[in-house]
Amino acid sequence: MGIVSAKPNQKDLDFLRELLEANKVKSVIDKTFKFDDIAQALAYIGEGHARGKVVLTME
Repeated sequence: MGIVSAKPNQKDLDFLRELLEANKVKSVIDKTFKFDDIAQALAYIGEGHARGKVVLTME
């Protein structure tokens, strides 16, 4: 697991929006977890099972 640090600017965000709208970039969500299950989510990532984004949902 790694951390990515970025400083987005308006030009970059506009470019990303254009790519998303043109369906040239697809976000892959592997699995969702409730926020209360954060330990399970971290374990899932740590075990190397995730093949896309792992999303925490808040209600």
